[in-house]
Amino acid sequence: MHFSESWLRQFVNPPIDSEALSHALTMAGLEVEERRSLAPPFTKIVVAEIISAEQHPDADRLRVCRVNAGPDHPNLQIVCGAPNARAGIKIPCALVGAELPPSEVGGKPFQIKVGKLRGVESNGMLCSGRELGLGEDHAGILELPSDAPIGQDLRTYLHLDDQLFTIKLTPNKADCLSIIGIAREVAAITGAALCVPKREPLASTINDRVPVNIMDSDLCGRFAGRVIRGVNVRVETPAWIKDRLASAGQRSISPLVDISNYVMLEIGQPNHIFDLDQLKAPIEVRWGKPGESLKLLNDQTVEAHLEGLRVGVVADQAGPISLAGIMGGDRTAVSDATQNIYVEAAFWWPAAIAGRARRYHFTTDAGHRFERGVDPQLTISALDYLSQLIV
Repeated sequence: MHFSESWLRQFVNPPIDSEALSHALTMAGLEVEERRSLAPPFTKIVVAEIISAEQHPDADRLRVCRVNAGPDHPNLQIVCGAPNARAGIKIPCALVGAELPPSEVGGKPFQIKVGKLRGVESNGMLCSGRELGLGEDHAGILELPSDAPIGQDLRTYLHLDDQLFTIKLTPNKADCLSIIGIAREVAAITGAALCVPKREPLASTINDRVPVNIMDSDLCGRFAGRVIRGVNVRVETPAWIKDRLASAGQRSISPLVDISNYVMLEIGQPNHIFDLDQLKAPIEVRWGKPGESLKLLNDQTVEAHLEGLRVGVVADQAGPISLAGIMGGDRTAVSDATQNIYVEAAFWWPAAIAGRARRYHFTTDAGHRFERGVDPQLTISALDYLSQLIV
C-alpha cells in the first residue's frame, strides 16, 4: 500500500514526526518498507514565467528566453532547447547556484552556472520533470498551472518534501487497504483524533433507474448503482487528485477513471463506471455460463466460466459486461464520447472472488481488496462520494 503522509494526516494528525510515525506503524504490524520524499534533493529552483522566447541566432533548436523568476530575478536570459518553450507559461527555473539531482544512481548533483550556448549567455536552466526527479518525461519543460506564484520555491509550491510511505500488509489487514483504514490504525496507536468527514447523502434530481436482478446471492451480498446524466468527460482531472493518485503509485488516465480510483484508495470501496448509453438493461448479477466471454478493459478476451471454478459476472441483455469484482468490460467502458453513466458499488463475497483473476493471469486492485474482504456498509457512501466528485 502506497500513500503520502499529507493525505493520511488529512484524517489523523498525531503530534509526531515522519520517522516516529513510521516506527509506530511498523511496531503495530503495518510494516513500513520504504519512506522517502516525493522528490530527490535539489535547491534554488523556483516558479518562473517565460516572458518571451526568440529563436537563437546560431542554432535552430535553441530559443533565447526572457524569464521572470520573481522580484530578485525579474528578467533573466536563459537559453533553452525544449520544444515547448514559449511565452506565457509557468515553469520551474533553476537559478545560478542551484543543484539538480544526479542524472544517474551514485552520481554527483549537477550545479547550475552562468554559461554560454552557441555564443549566447544563459543565466539559469528551465527544467523538465525528469531533470527534477519528478517523472520520466524529458520531452520538454515541466509546465506548471497558470496560477503558480512566480518566485516561490518549487519544493514549497509542489509540496515536494511530503513523505511517501510504502507499507506491507498481511492478508488479514484488508481494512488498511485504504487511507481512512490506515488513519483508523494510527488513531488507535497514537490516541490522536480521527477526523473523517461525515458526508450527507446526495439528493436525487432525476428518477432514472436501471433494474438489477441479483440471481446468485452466494456471489453478491449487496449491489448498488446510480444514474448520472450530462457528465463532461473532457474536463481535466483536478491536480490534487492526480497528485494523490501519483503518491499511491497510480497514473492519471481520465477524469472518470481517476475519480473512481481515488475513491477506492481513500475509503477502500472498489467501484465501476459504465457508459449508460451502451447498457442494455436490465442488469443481471450471476455466475457466468459456459460459452460466455467478454473483452476486458485490458484488451484481453476471457471466458466467463472456468473449468472447476465458477466466475461471477455483471451482465446486461446482450451478455457479460464485467467480471464481478475484478475488471469491467470493453463494450460498456466510458470514453471521450460518454455523456451518461451508471456508477456501481457492490459487496462481493470474498470466496466468490478469490483466485479468479490469477486464473486469467493478471491481478487488479479491486480483486485484491474484494478477495480479502470489503465492508458491505461502504457501497452507498462510495456512490455518494463518487457522485459528489463527478458532478
